[in-house]
Amino acid sequence: MKIKNICCIGAGYVGGPTMAVIAKKCPSINVTVVDINQDRIDAWNDSDLSKLPVFEPGLDKIVEETRGKNLFFSTDIDKAINDAEMIFISVNTPTKTYGKGKGMAADLKYIELCARQIAKVAKEDKIVVEKSTLPVRTASAIKSILDNTGNGVQFQILSNPEFLAEGTAVQDLLNPDRVLIGGDNASEAGKKAIQSLVDVYANWVPNDKILTTNVWSSELSKLTANAFLAQRVSSINAMSELCEKTGADVNEVAKAIGMDSRIGPKFLKASVGFGGSCFQKDILNLVYIAKTYGLNEVADYWEQVIVMNDHQKNRFSDNIVKTLYNTVSGKKITFLGWAFKKDTNDTRESAAIKVADNLLNEQAYVVAYDPKVSEEKMYADLEYLNTRSSEENRELLTAEDNPYQACKGAHAIAVLTEWDEFKTYDWKKIYDSMNKPAFLFDGRGILDKNTLEKIGFVYYKIGVGA
Repeated sequence: MKIKNICCIGAGYVGGPTMAVIAKKCPSINVTVVDINQDRIDAWNDSDLSKLPVFEPGLDKIVEETRGKNLFFSTDIDKAINDAEMIFISVNTPTKTYGKGKGMAADLKYIELCARQIAKVAKEDKIVVEKSTLPVRTASAIKSILDNTGNGVQFQILSNPEFLAEGTAVQDLLNPDRVLIGGDNASEAGKKAIQSLVDVYANWVPNDKILTTNVWSSELSKLTANAFLAQRVSSINAMSELCEKTGADVNEVAKAIGMDSRIGPKFLKASVGFGGSCFQKDILNLVYIAKTYGLNEVADYWEQVIVMNDHQKNRFSDNIVKTLYNTVSGKKITFLGWAFKKDTNDTRESAAIKVADNLLNEQAYVVAYDPKVSEEKMYADLEYLNTRSSEENRELLTAEDNPYQACKGAHAIAVLTEWDEFKTYDWKKIYDSMNKPAFLFDGRGILDKNTLEKIGFVYYKIGVGA
C-alpha cells in the first residue's frame, strides 16, 4: 500500500515530534496529528513557536518548516482517520490507579477507545500502528476490536515502539540507532503492511537500521530496552551510596568500569534517581506481566530496580534534613530544576516531585526554579500525589522565574535537574545572599566541588564520600 496520508492519534511527547520529523522527511505524505485536547492542538498551531506544548531542541524549526504544508494539527479525529491509509496510536498508557493490577499494569482504556473509534469510522482497509508503549499481546486485543466491527474493513496491526530520549528526541528521530517494526510476518497481507511502514522510514533511515520482527517481539523489546537502561541507573545509584560510606567517588568508579568494552560508559551517571514517563511505567508493566505468568522470581528481579530508585530519592531528602540539624521546618530550601532531565519540560516521575513532597512533609518552605516548568505544573504534580491539600501545597511551595531570587535567603539549595545553565551561575553572588552556613546538595553531580567549597558552601555531591 502506497502511503499518502498518515493520521496520528495523540499529540503528546511522542506523537508530536515523531510526526513532525516524518512530515519533514516525507514531503509527499500528508501527516495529521489529532487529539481531543483543544488547548494542546491550539498550542501546536500557535504562531508563537515558544508556546509549543512539547519543548525539544530543534523541534520548533521543524514544525515551522512543515506546519500548514504537509503537517497539520486538528481535533477532527474522524476526518483524519477516514482520510488516512496508516493510523498511528500514540496516546497515554499510564499505570493503573484502580482495580486489578493497580500500581503496576498499564491502563489500556485510551488504546481501546482509539481502536473503537477507528473501527466505527473506517470504511476502507487501514494499517494501524502501535506507537504507545504497550504490554505484550495488546495487538491481538486491538485486532479483535477492529475485526468485529461488521464493516468488512481489513486491518493490519503493526508495532513500532519509540526509542526516544527526551531532550534529544529530534536527533533520535533523525538519526535513530534502529527502527523496530513488528507485524504479522507469516501472512502476505502482514508482510505488505510491514513493507509500507518500512518504505516510510526508508526516506531517511538506512535499511540496515530498520528491523522487522513478529509483533510480540517488537512489543516486548520496548519494555526490555527501558528495563535494561533503568537497571543501569539503579545499579550505579546503589554503588553511589556505598561510595559515600567508604570515601570512594562514584564518578571515578563509573569511569573505570565504563572503559570496559563489555559494559560501556552510558547510563552510569549517579543521580538523585531516574524519572520520565517510561522507565518506571514500563518496568512495572514488565513486573505485572511476569506475575500474571507466575514468573515471580523474574518479577522480583525487575521490581528491585524501582525499589532502588525510590530509595535514592528518599535518602537524598533524608540527607538534607539530617545535614540541616535534623529539622527543616520553616527553612527555605531552593530547588534548581523540576523537570525530570534537562532540555525537556516533562516532569513525569521527576525526582524533584518526590524530594519536594518529603521536605514539605517536614514543613520546609520550598522555592523552585526551572527554566521550562511553570508554577502551575509544579502544583499539579504535587496534587497528583494527594499527600496534602492544594492550599497547603501552595503555602509551602512557590516558584520563581529568577534563579538568584529563588536562592536569596535560602538555608540550602538542591540541584534536581542537570540544566547546563546552573553551571554558569555566579555562585559567589548566590552564596552571599544565603543564610549561613550555606548548604548545597548536588543531586546531579554537575557542579565543581573545589570551586564551591572555596566560596564557602557546605557541598554534598551524590556518590562522593566525605
